[in-house]
Amino acid sequence: MTADTRATVTRQGPLPSLPYDITVTGAGVVGSAIARALAHHPHLRIALVDAQDDVGQGSSKANTAILHTGFDATPGFLEARLVREGARLLAEYATATGIPVEPVGALLVAWDEVQHAALPRLAEKAERNDHPDTHLIGPEELYAREPHLGPGALGALHVPGESIICPWTTNLAYATQAVLSGVDLHLNAQVRTVRRDGEHHVLDTTRGPLRTRWLVNAAGLHADTLDRALGHDDFTVTPRRGQLLVFDKFARDLVRHILLPVPTALGKGVLVAPTVHGNVLLGPTAEDLDDKRATHSTAEGLRALRDQGRRILPALLDEEVTAVYAGLRAATEHEDYRITAHPEQAYVTVGGIRSTGLTASLAVAAYVTDLLADSGLDLGPAEDLEPVRMPNLGEAFPRPYQRPELIAADPEYGTVVCHCERVTRGEIRDALTATIPPAGLDGLRRRTRARAGRCQGFHCGAAVRELWETAQRAQGAEGRS
Repeated sequence: MTADTRATVTRQGPLPSLPYDITVTGAGVVGSAIARALAHHPHLRIALVDAQDDVGQGSSKANTAILHTGFDATPGFLEARLVREGARLLAEYATATGIPVEPVGALLVAWDEVQHAALPRLAEKAERNDHPDTHLIGPEELYAREPHLGPGALGALHVPGESIICPWTTNLAYATQAVLSGVDLHLNAQVRTVRRDGEHHVLDTTRGPLRTRWLVNAAGLHADTLDRALGHDDFTVTPRRGQLLVFDKFARDLVRHILLPVPTALGKGVLVAPTVHGNVLLGPTAEDLDDKRATHSTAEGLRALRDQGRRILPALLDEEVTAVYAGLRAATEHEDYRITAHPEQAYVTVGGIRSTGLTASLAVAAYVTDLLADSGLDLGPAEDLEPVRMPNLGEAFPRPYQRPELIAADPEYGTVVCHCERVTRGEIRDALTATIPPAGLDGLRRRTRARAGRCQGFHCGAAVRELWETAQRAQGAEGRS
């Protein structure tokens, strides 16, 4: 690809007939990170395809938004290595691009003698994972740190460095930088089948065929299906549903750290955590299902969360719930990531990336790029990517309505549309005209937080929709001219 070739973002119409050098399936946080890493090599013609109408529409939009240290990963596993490397890479990337991150630290709380006895072993595991800064604290220090914690805790493992992050902005930053650097993004392009035709893979999508020499499978919940279509049976994805409750910003003063339970075989368990958006999360559940579309919440699941939340942080249950959501994690029968190169097929599969995928994403991308090079893909010379600066959605950093110099230069940043989240007309305008504009109001919410507050759009919904529809009409008129 030449430097002056414009990349495209498409949501409809037939896909290009000219073959790509490499295609990444799945525009979640891992797939988008891989596309961004490949974009460093401008002579490659690269496509990023996704079945949904926006980036980050699957597991990547519905997680606990934690930037992990990897302190509790299984030493020696690929996941442990990539989470450790990815945490450093993502922290640096967030600083450079404006993704909000808050290093609040975590407390792994023991509620009984069995859990308390496990804390020293977890501290030893953290040290083997190159995270020696953890330390045990007794109940007196624990309650001094978290005065609203429920009664009966015996102590905790303090984990400095665990942070909270905006997952929506991270995914969008990767995809935006990839597109700005020449990657074609094709949405609403569900891959139905894949076959080999000479030196090319032919992907039969809902928008027609797409031909590519190399293929990277980062399809998340559907990675096993695509893997089997290419003749492999290395893993099976069992969707693990995680339901979460989002409490109003008035609850934010109740918690200072990420409050973690002692982990089990099903995962890290139910946690209480602040968010960079100013809310408090309670969750997730861990329910293994058969349906990869079961992202609905259940009365039973929410009741179980409330019961556990009442023990962890009793006062939290007196606060208003702003939102309820559920996400599916791509759990497999294996404990570790399933990242495998098949050089004879010009194919790499990236499967079994669970809740740590956000943290590990940049390290996974570097690892996959190396696998491709070792498998025979000529990457060519690497070049720096065009830098991006993302809009700030974090409460701990100045928002546009708080910046007089920005408002003086452009009064639209001083006109608040969504009063719950303090979102301005300028921010909504910028999102609607961005490199990857939202496909709908939900995508706009993830880019601006409009309609995400305590009224859930009751007061601002009509105004936000009018801005959205005006932008759609303008884009339609531009397309016809």
